[in-house]
Amino acid sequence: MKKHLAIYGKGGIGKSSTASNVAAAMGEKGIKVMLIGCDPKSDSSITLLGGRRIPTIMDTLRKKGKIEESEVVFEGFNGVVCAEVGGPEPGVGCAGRGIIVAVQALQKVSRAMKASDVIIYDVPGDIVCGGFAVPITKGMVREAYIITSGEYMPLYAANNICRGLKTLNTPLSGVICNEREAEREREIVERFASALGVPMLAYIPRDKVVQECERAGKSVIEGSPRSAMADIYRRLAMRMLTEKDKKVPEALEDEDLRKLTQ
Repeated sequence: MKKHLAIYGKGGIGKSSTASNVAAAMGEKGIKVMLIGCDPKSDSSITLLGGRRIPTIMDTLRKKGKIEESEVVFEGFNGVVCAEVGGPEPGVGCAGRGIIVAVQALQKVSRAMKASDVIIYDVPGDIVCGGFAVPITKGMVREAYIITSGEYMPLYAANNICRGLKTLNTPLSGVICNEREAEREREIVERFASALGVPMLAYIPRDKVVQECERAGKSVIEGSPRSAMADIYRRLAMRMLTEKDKKVPEALEDEDLRKLTQ
C-alpha cells in the first residue's frame, strides 16, 4: 500500500491539527507515515514532536545551500517522520516557489520518503498560486482532501481549491468538517460535499481536549488516547486509508455557494 495525499484547507481551520492526529492514528496501526508541512508557519508536526519546532528545509537551504536528511527529517510520536518546508524571508520571496525548491531538495536526499507507506502533505489553501499545487503537479500526490467549517470564508477557500483540483485533473476523496459552531454547520458541509459528489468523511466537534493536548505539545492520540476525540481521528484515518469514492470536483458557482450557507 502506498498512499500519497494532500490535505488542503484555509489557514486556521484546524488543518494541521487534523493532519497530525490522522498521522498519529495511522502510526498507531503500524503504518509508516511521513508528514510534510507545507505551511509557512511550519507548525504541522509540532504536536508529534513534543511541542518542538524542527529546522525547516527552507531555513537550512538558506544557511547551507543544501540539506542532509538528518538535518530536516525527524521521527515523532508513533514513528511518524516529519519535515517542514518553512517559509520565505518575510517580505522577500514567494512561499509557493519555496515549496517547489524545498520538496525537490527533500526528494533528492530522503530515504524516509521512499520507505513510507503514506505521505501526507499539509498544504494551506488561502493562497491560490501554482506553488501550493506543487505536490500535485510534481506527481507526488494522487488524491486530495479538504477541511472546512460551515462558515462562508473556509467554504469559499475550499471551493477555490476544488477549482484548482479540476484544473490539475486531481481527484478529491472527501471533505472533512471541523466544527466552528456555525449554525447548521454539519448540514451545510454535508450539502457542500454532496454538491461536489464526494463524501463528508468526518465531523470533528469542537472539544477543549484538542487545545489542551496542543498546549502540551501532543496530538490527541498521544495526550488523550481514550477520549472520544481520539476515536474520531482514528475513524477518519481509517476512512482516508480505505475511501474509494473519489471524484475530480466541479466547483460551485459563487452564488450557489453563498446560498448554501444561508
